[in-house]
Parts: sequence; C-alpha cells; structure tokens
Amino acid sequence: MLSLNRLSTLRTGVSRPLAALRRGNSGLATPSNAGSAEPPPPPAAAPAAQTASTTKPAAAQESAAAETAGRRKRKYKIPTKRPQISLESPRKWNRPLASGVVPAYDLALQYVREDGAKLVTEATELKGKIDGLEAKYQAMEKESEEAKKLDEELESLREKLHIVQVQSEVNLPDVRWKVRNAMADMAKPSHRHLLEQRWRKEGDLDLLMERVYQMHVVPDILPEIRPSVDLRLVVKADGVEQMREHNNAVFLYEPGAFLRPKNTLEAPRLYANVYHTDTRLYTMMLVDPDVPDPENASYTTYLHWLKPNVPLSASHTGQILDLNTHTKYVPPHPQKGTPYHRYTLLLIPQKPLEPLDHKAGWYGRNTEARAQPGVPTSQQLDIPVIKDEDRLGFNVREFCKEWGLSAKRGGGVGMFREIWDESVSAIYKDVLEQPEPAYGRPPKPDRYADLKGRKKYLS
Repeated sequence: MLSLNRLSTLRTGVSRPLAALRRGNSGLATPSNAGSAEPPPPPAAAPAAQTASTTKPAAAQESAAAETAGRRKRKYKIPTKRPQISLESPRKWNRPLASGVVPAYDLALQYVREDGAKLVTEATELKGKIDGLEAKYQAMEKESEEAKKLDEELESLREKLHIVQVQSEVNLPDVRWKVRNAMADMAKPSHRHLLEQRWRKEGDLDLLMERVYQMHVVPDILPEIRPSVDLRLVVKADGVEQMREHNNAVFLYEPGAFLRPKNTLEAPRLYANVYHTDTRLYTMMLVDPDVPDPENASYTTYLHWLKPNVPLSASHTGQILDLNTHTKYVPPHPQKGTPYHRYTLLLIPQKPLEPLDHKAGWYGRNTEARAQPGVPTSQQLDIPVIKDEDRLGFNVREFCKEWGLSAKRGGGVGMFREIWDESVSAIYKDVLEQPEPAYGRPPKPDRYADLKGRKKYLS
C-alpha cells in the first residue's frame, strides 16, 4: 500500500491516498483529473448536529479499534461447530460443483453411475443363479460329496456376488460421503466394505498391531492374533483434570496408552464395529500377564473379567451390554514395586454350528446367507464361572484350546497399561479383601563376599 501511494506521488507530484485510485478493467486507473497538479477539493463539511450524532467518543473508538484489531467487524456470527451429522440427524449429499461448471466432472460422475448400473444388473443375474443352486443344495444330503462340491461352488459364487455388490456402489460420491459422515447403513455391502477398509488402511489397525507386537502381547498371551473386529474401549475420567483434557467424563484411549487405576475402577465400556451380517458368538476376557510369581522367579496371569457367548453382528450398534453376568469384573491392581502391567482384552470368536464351509470348517459367505435373523451361527459354550482363587495363574492358551477358541480366526483385541499408585491399596482392601503385597528388585550378588571374611595378610 505504501509503495502504491509513493507511485501516485511520483507520477502526479501530489500525495493522495490509495482510495483515490479506482480499479478498471485492465488494472489500477486514476480518475479523469489525475493529470492536474492540484488536489481534488475537500468534501463539504457535515452539519454540526449530524456530526455530533455520528461521532463516537474517543474512548469508544479506541475500544472498538482494540476489539477488531484493525479488521472490519463482521455483521454476522460464524458458527463455531459443524452441525452434527448421523443417522439420527442425516443430511443429503450435495454436488461440490453445479452441473455444467466443469464438464470433466459431469462426465466422470456419469461414467461411475453407468458402470454401477451395469454391475447391479450383473449382481441380479448372479443372485438368481445362486438362488437356483441353493434350492438344489437344500434338497440334497449334506454329507454327500456332490453336496460338498455344490456348497463350495455356492461359496465361490457368493463371494463373487459380494464383490460385484461392493463395486456397484463403492465409487459413488454420495455413498462415500455417507460412510465418512457416520451415516453408514450396515445392511449394505458397500458401506460395510468402506468402514472395514478405513479401519484397516487408515492407521487404526496398524497402530493396534504395532503396540500388540512391540509390547510382546504376542506371544506372551497367545501365539497369534488376527483381529477382524474394530474393538474400542472407553474408560471413565478420574478427575476434573482428565475431564478437561478430554472434554468428557468418559474417553476413548489409544491402544497401549497408560491409564490410572482410578480410570478402570469401573469396567470399561466396549464398542465394536462388526462386518459380518450373521449373529456370531464371541468370548470376552480381560487378563494381566505381568503378575509377579516369586516362587518361580517369573510372572503369571490374572483373569480380571470373563464373559462367553457374546452375540455380535453388523447390525449391532452402541455399547456391548450385559458383560458382567459371568465371571465378575475385578479392577486392575498393579502391584507395588513392579513395572507397568499390560492389561489385554480379547474378543475371540467361537466355532460355527455347521463346519461345512470350504475354509477348514470356519465361517464363510454361505454361513451369512443361510443365517436366520437374530439366530446365532456359533456353538454355545457352557463355560463355568471362574472362581476367585483360580483367577491367579489363569492359562489363556490352555483355556482357548479346551473350548475351541482361536484368535487367529478373527475377533478383537484392546490393551492398556497401568502402574501402581496410592489408589491400588483401596482395591486390595475393599475389593480383594486381602493384604497388599509389595515387591522390590532383588539385591545384586556380592562377588567378593567370601573374600571379605578372610584375613588380608598372612603372619
């Protein structure tokens, strides 16, 4: 701005404010009397009454200037938050560009929709073929070789149908926008696919598995874990400081993060995104593999929580309820003098009812297609309640082997870490009702203990 004022002074010989310049079609231009050496006449003085009514006091002008900091004051307020979007309060997707503004965008959108329509037609033909073969399969004896081959063919066709259904919608911008803005319909294969891919490819699963392997949850607890369920744990804030930090009384923590014992005095809330449409049963357990075992100079496992036969499907939304009806929850209580403890929550799938699928007797597309709404496709397990005296020394591997559980077949995992603080003493006193142990590092062996008792000099 100063340089433009200086340029005006050099050309006309008179210093004029930048407001005297006006912008024309080809840039900055001066008024018609710019060539004259005399400045324009001053504006006529306003009437005294008008001046008195419009002029603000000096203090008011200074406060207004300080408030706006030299900027023009807005006449309207900008909303500080984006409106909430969800299935309860949905919004419609709007094109970012009006039709005809960018022809390439219009052609691309038209191509995607035409391609999706062709795939919908292909999916309809595939579905008709599958329905015919399924009727033929149901009329056969399930144990015959012909039925097994037909079952494998149906599994392959249903897998192809799933891919075609996903591809028919996955590239539509309105579908992606709905999934991104918490308006996913879990009954649609394309929406489930986009949610699962976001979990697998945008870092959440990578971070979880990084922590699981870096902190040796694998193989200390189980030899292999392959999650297929997006499991989230929400804990309660332990005071005003954490409530201000997370802006809520409860918060979702990062896998492997340090929590305080007060955060887990109450059982964590579990939320799960499941990507299969049939209702499958899972076994949930929370274990601590870092309890000192002085007799063996090692560590053992403590079972904090157990609940078998937890039904889950893609249609399940919200918190997983009724988890404290089997082996009751015992709050984590890291022992004094020990390093941090790795509290690990496992959600392990139970075996299917009909081990006839081609995937070595596990779940497949046929299982989902033949499932009845709300009827579990998994075996019910009659696991007895674990007694309090049997919690210490709980063997996760032997338990999974006994009841046919396999974490490498899927499921969910979550973990957090804790160290001892003063609140743990209250857990031992009020919950466990036993004296609190205290551990310390063993003393270093003295290599010169034998020499210290001997005479240094011989007479």
